[in-house]
Amino acid sequence: MTFAPVWRCPTVPLSNGLQIPILGLGTSHDGGYSHDAIMYALTECGMRHIDTAKRYGCEEKLGKAIKESGLPRSDLWLTNKLWPADYGYNAAKKACLDSCSRMGVQYFDLYLMHWPESLRPGGSNREMRAETWRALEELNEEGVCRAIGVSNFLVHHLEQLKEDCSIMPHVNQVEYHPFQQPSGLIEYCRQEGIVFEGYSPLAKGQILRNPIVCQIAEKHQRTPAQICIRWCIQNGVVTIPKSTKKNRIHENCQVFDFQLEQADMDAIGNLHDGRHVSWDPTNVE
Repeated sequence: MTFAPVWRCPTVPLSNGLQIPILGLGTSHDGGYSHDAIMYALTECGMRHIDTAKRYGCEEKLGKAIKESGLPRSDLWLTNKLWPADYGYNAAKKACLDSCSRMGVQYFDLYLMHWPESLRPGGSNREMRAETWRALEELNEEGVCRAIGVSNFLVHHLEQLKEDCSIMPHVNQVEYHPFQQPSGLIEYCRQEGIVFEGYSPLAKGQILRNPIVCQIAEKHQRTPAQICIRWCIQNGVVTIPKSTKKNRIHENCQVFDFQLEQADMDAIGNLHDGRHVSWDPTNVE
């Protein structure tokens, strides 16, 4: 099989020296997986960073697509996530190895705790997070997870993990788009050497009709989606838009051949209104 020339996707260094591609393709549950779209992204668009989770129920399908693509495993960056029903030391280790098995891979490049709240009885959220994290630290030492991180964690969750464990998360994956810019959390992550990764960069489509974004898109002869993804990337945020449509995936990749001016960046930066389009972890102890 011949591959399209890979566009040079910039990478962001993790605290352990690995380089994560700044743009990835997200998958999700409820119709968030398409075999054709994944194949297209890998073989036609040169996408090398794929994000999934046990929760999405598409690990086997994704594993088949990766195998079918013919790409060497070492060329890919695969992120998976541990569901809170699998928190706890033994359960976490088993869940990770089971996910590897379902996807037909020996290791994940990044493995994340999906949510700060445990869905398993046995202790406080803090205790369960610490116990689970110890399992991830061991999986990291064993090479099953080349990097480990968290998703939807706020500063107080990260502070507790810092006190309770020995490795700080390499990544924190959080909702991030012009309407939701958690600047305090981003600053904390940067201070602690945690790479900030954003999901839902298009605010589930809500941002695409924003007049300011549309005006900037028109000025640059780009789509509103490209403007938002470019804005995230220019802010240094690892960004994982989701799509099951080939034309959208192609569009979302075309963001490395133009640059937003500072005035554009500031105008979009002023759109923050604090809204969540996904889960809100604010009230999780």
